[in-house]
Amino acid sequence: MQQVNLTYHFLIAMPSMVDPNFARTLTFICEHNDQGALGIVVNRPIEMNLHALLEQISIPPATDAFKTVPVHFGGPVQVDRGFVLHTPLGQWQSTLAVGSEIGLTTSKDVLQAVARGAGPEQILVTLGYAGWAPGQLEHELAQNAWLTVQAKAEVIFDRAPEARLPAAMELLGINFAHLSEQAGHS
Repeated sequence: MQQVNLTYHFLIAMPSMVDPNFARTLTFICEHNDQGALGIVVNRPIEMNLHALLEQISIPPATDAFKTVPVHFGGPVQVDRGFVLHTPLGQWQSTLAVGSEIGLTTSKDVLQAVARGAGPEQILVTLGYAGWAPGQLEHELAQNAWLTVQAKAEVIFDRAPEARLPAAMELLGINFAHLSEQAGHS
């Protein structure tokens, strides 16, 4: 199978996706190479807000506004660990640059900066990430588990969580409601 690089792409779960971790999800691929792939589910908020998360990790929030900022399920791997998808890139202790505008940071310094009002302009905080072993994502693509499309930062940061999957589908010119649950090859 030909190697494809899906870094900075969205994975749109097909309606036939039965894995409860990924059914009806939109996943942003942060890294894809011969070692596998790493992504963040961007449309699944959990029953926790950023204010509560900051308090849980002993970072005093500067404002109650964080009570309205949801924390998301980023994927089934390392669900006890935080990941911050953000723009602009910035200078943080542990950041994976995803293109020139988006970073994925795992170090606490980004949350400390956010808590005091000095963090990145736009953030999406998750617990966990999605990971694929070498060749696994390519196999899933061949099985019609996902649609792919070049990502746009505004879909992640400017849309409500429930609007992100339909917005990604619009990038393909497809209405999610019109997708069939039947897979096939032409």
